Amino acid sequence: MSELITAELVDLDLSATTKDAAARSLAERMVAAHRVTDLDGFLADVAAREAQMPTGLDGGIGIPHCRSEHVNAPTLAFGRSGAGIDFGAADGPADLIFLIAAPAGADDDHLTILSGLARRLMDPEFTAALRAGTDPRAVAALIRGEEAPEEPEQERVEAGKQEQVREQTENGTEAAGGTEAAESVPFRIVAVTSCPTGIAHTYMAAESLAAAGRAEGVEVTVETQGSAGFKKLDPAVVAAADAVIWAHDVEVREKSRFRGKPLVDVGVKAGINRPAELIAEARRKAERGEIATAPDSDKASGSGDGDDSGSDADHAHFGVRLRTYLMSGVSYMVPFVAAGGLLIALSFAIGGYEIASAKSVADHFVWGEADSWAALLNQIGSAAFGFLVPVLAGYIAYGMADRPALVPGFVGGAIALTVNAGFLGGLVAGLLAGAVVMAIQRVPVHATLRGIMPVLVIPLIASAVVGFLMFIVVGKPLASLQNALTDWLNGLSGSNAVILGVVLGLMMCFDMGGPLNKVAYAFAVGGLADPTPGSLKVMAAVMAAGMVPPLAMALATTVRKRLFTKTERENGRAAWVLGASFITEGAIPFAAADPLRVIPSVMAGGAVTGALSMAFGATLRAPHGGVFVVPLIGEPFLYLLAIAAGTLVATALVVLLKGARRTAPEASGDAGADGSRVTVAA
Repeated sequence: MSELITAELVDLDLSATTKDAAARSLAERMVAAHRVTDLDGFLADVAAREAQMPTGLDGGIGIPHCRSEHVNAPTLAFGRSGAGIDFGAADGPADLIFLIAAPAGADDDHLTILSGLARRLMDPEFTAALRAGTDPRAVAALIRGEEAPEEPEQERVEAGKQEQVREQTENGTEAAGGTEAAESVPFRIVAVTSCPTGIAHTYMAAESLAAAGRAEGVEVTVETQGSAGFKKLDPAVVAAADAVIWAHDVEVREKSRFRGKPLVDVGVKAGINRPAELIAEARRKAERGEIATAPDSDKASGSGDGDDSGSDADHAHFGVRLRTYLMSGVSYMVPFVAAGGLLIALSFAIGGYEIASAKSVADHFVWGEADSWAALLNQIGSAAFGFLVPVLAGYIAYGMADRPALVPGFVGGAIALTVNAGFLGGLVAGLLAGAVVMAIQRVPVHATLRGIMPVLVIPLIASAVVGFLMFIVVGKPLASLQNALTDWLNGLSGSNAVILGVVLGLMMCFDMGGPLNKVAYAFAVGGLADPTPGSLKVMAAVMAAGMVPPLAMALATTVRKRLFTKTERENGRAAWVLGASFITEGAIPFAAADPLRVIPSVMAGGAVTGALSMAFGATLRAPHGGVFVVPLIGEPFLYLLAIAAGTLVATALVVLLKGARRTAPEASGDAGADGSRVTVAA
């Protein structure tokens, strides 16, 4: 770790009182050391990571961290606070603050080095030495590990454990062969730890579980996952394990490896803060014979609620789990929407709307005719659109019960199209398929059958059950409901249409690419599979509202530059293009830095735009494209007027709210273009 921290990156008298101020103070040292190229851009990335989940740990430790394009080398900065700073830990403020910075393209070697600090923070002697240190050079050396022999690398320790298990398995030491031999084999646990960034929490949970296992006389072997990739546990180690612990905030990969064993499923911070409890719970489940035949889909991650206690997936709130399942389907469906929808839109631009009724290009295609090319694009796009409902259903089921649920999910989605149940049918088919597979997985089966269950038995039985339900039981009622919804959309006019536009606008702008945004977008796209005048109005309102946040922030940074940092002004220039292209996420950097002022402002603008779009009767056949598909929009001039009105409303509000928070030059915060300073976001 010799390249990560120097004495200049150590502050033993950190005067900051808030986590934002602490991050800024330590980041300024990184800038001075030429490790960070853009202070404000880096801090925005730190704030965005902190919004996912608080980084405070029990024991008085705060570890704000992120990957950022503004970092040119893996770097640590350390600050020691006398008063303590609230980083969201359950046991109170943190006095030891580590700011961990990794380049956006950090490779596994960099992340392994950074994870070394995370592991050492689990050592009470190490943290005590940090609190007692008086010389920045000595503290930096301590953090670099220069005052004590280096600990063996986690990979070497795990490899040794795996080799020991392998030898024991080969020699039959775990087979029945006498009381003495049985007693010599410890209780074995395999664990998976992961966090969204894959830098700190992942490795701290791994070290915490391993240390607790050593104290309890339990053999704990950990697989660290997260966003940096992972090295799978040896299958022999998994097979020999008595129980499994998942301490994770992102989806556990290849979950089927652990099926048939007692499972404790919690958040990653629970693995850090209460490992002994998790090990004890795993032992209790093993003693009671609680076998997890079908691990549930992971809980929603990145909620930012800071709950470090974790909770079993089975006990997660039903609404949270349902949202996770639905978002899984929507996220896989969106690429089909973008590709198919834009191809169809392009075909209309070339050949007009009547091109949709052209003969098959497989039989009628002339190289030199524009209409033939338009028909080709339309039919390719229509083929992609034909997958929307099956993909939606298949991946909702996948989110619930993993790969065995894919086949019945896709089958159910295809049947939904056959019986004209449409988008609603796909939603129900996916949920049915996932539920049926989960029910089958909970049926105890003999060990000899477990190998064929996920590839043969479960898909076969679940597909038959879901097919029966979709064809015979729920298909026709869902088709009737779909037709009723279509008729309702077609009949929308006046105040009803305006109210729907307001709701859709608010949803599109609230989380800018998050769950609510995706729900509104999926609702609109679902109507394009079988377009009607009402569904085309909904699509127009959704895209118009989604363009408002980045356009408003671009305009605000242009007309009132001094209210924004240098980085925000640069982001504002890019936001013009992002907004015009219907990439709502272009406003996320502004919302992350100042959510209490930016989000309400853009929501108001989105509501105005959605309402006006519906009131003007604007229609849209393309699911994406922004201003580049204006020729395909019904009432294009009024549509652009609706976008402009919403953008002006959002801009005025954000400028008003940001202007009201300005303080005197001595107040802490970001420097404006004119030398004035404004306070950091609430």
